[in-house]
Amino acid sequence: MFLTISTTGTPERPATDLGFLLHKHPEKAQTFSTSHGTAHVFYPEASAERCTAALLLEVDPVALVRRGKGKGRGGAPDAALAQYVNDRPYAASSLLSVAMTTVFKSALNGACRAMPERAREPLPLRVEVPALPARGGAELVHQLFGPLGWSRVEAVAVPLDERFPEWGDSRYVRLVLEGELRLADALRQLYVLLPVLDDAKHYWVAPDEVDKLLRAGEGWLADHPEQKLITSRYLSRRWGLTRQAMERLELVRLAESDDLEVESVDNAVDETTDTEERPVPLAEQRRAAILEALRAAGASRVLDLGCGQGQLVQALLKDVRFTEIVGVDVSMRALTIASRRLKLDRMGERQAARVTLRQGALTYTDKQLKGYDAAVLSEVIEHLDLPRLPALEYAVFGSARPQTVLVTTPNVEYNVRWDTLPAGHVRHGDHRFEWTREEFRVWAGQVAARHGYAVTYVPVGPDDPEVGPPTQMAVFTMTTADDASGGTDDTTKETKAA
Repeated sequence: MFLTISTTGTPERPATDLGFLLHKHPEKAQTFSTSHGTAHVFYPEASAERCTAALLLEVDPVALVRRGKGKGRGGAPDAALAQYVNDRPYAASSLLSVAMTTVFKSALNGACRAMPERAREPLPLRVEVPALPARGGAELVHQLFGPLGWSRVEAVAVPLDERFPEWGDSRYVRLVLEGELRLADALRQLYVLLPVLDDAKHYWVAPDEVDKLLRAGEGWLADHPEQKLITSRYLSRRWGLTRQAMERLELVRLAESDDLEVESVDNAVDETTDTEERPVPLAEQRRAAILEALRAAGASRVLDLGCGQGQLVQALLKDVRFTEIVGVDVSMRALTIASRRLKLDRMGERQAARVTLRQGALTYTDKQLKGYDAAVLSEVIEHLDLPRLPALEYAVFGSARPQTVLVTTPNVEYNVRWDTLPAGHVRHGDHRFEWTREEFRVWAGQVAARHGYAVTYVPVGPDDPEVGPPTQMAVFTMTTADDASGGTDDTTKETKAA
């Protein structure tokens, strides 16, 4: 699988500037590991007049089958032999697109510290792809690349067998593109259109592919005459994702036509005119109560213990007063989802420095969790078996010892108010227990007395006069040893919601 990018230059502006823009030195041959093989970057020619960078991807067919679990994902043939004998190692496809993001990530983003002005300028480019699957033929190649500013788009059909011309042409073409474009724009177009022309992807298309498409299509996809075909094929004809992408592209087009920001178009509806009352979800009320308690405590360095899919971490990042946020969870799957939710892979350097996601069990002590202003255990304790609670208690209150600890848990008394919850059932299948208000206060008071904390109680959600709130929150604040010695009578009190 092969791709070359060439440019020309002058002694004043040498073509070897391409090496700076691609962040790959022309005098070196470099190798990079990818999920399905090895990528090589080298320069067949490098002079002031002309420079060519080549990307060669060696695909491991066995790794491709293993990672795809033999199910033919992304359009790969289902026949057993065809899983191993196919065109994937040779023809440009989504495998090459993924390799480009691995090897040319900075160039795709248009970033070049050494030559920022050069990265923003159009260059005389020539791109060649010797073997490109084109479902739709050379005509579709012209329809896709023609409107994008290339002065020459050449797609020469590759015959099935030159010895037997009567067999006709294959579905492969030799692609040549020439024109003056920014390097980042050219790479983004290739990143999107290579799998579109192949009409297949080697990996499962998840919802985050919509964001990838819009990011790579910025500046050209919203007005492309073949926008619908590109979007549909890129998202593997997943109609829900395609519709979502088309709606967002229409917002971009409208914003550009009126010279407005996308956010201003998206928020054009005046919500103050909407008279329908929508109940605030309990999860949002819980996060709001936690944020309010953290602000009241003056916390800036916060642990989210049992962070799950990162909803609270995301809310904390929106407030600049929280300068360091660490999310800890035992589930790598949950942490992966949290990373996608937070968009850590494309978060700015300053913002990314504020957040860390770590795998860890909350029932074990961890020296790296010491020294923080506050820790949050939001809907966590009820997922532990009761005999394991003392281990969590010591890990948090005895070892980590943040100045403030917030613990939220369901109030089982409120369950009778849930019409959809059968009598005697807990709210979640993984809950090991759910406590009454009195049971929670007894536990929290004992923890506070043992470890030198004072504790107050805050209702979260509507505080029913008979059964209390749906969620109960305990706010632990560290006291001096002398204060803690007074017992639960001195360290326990109740705070009613405002």
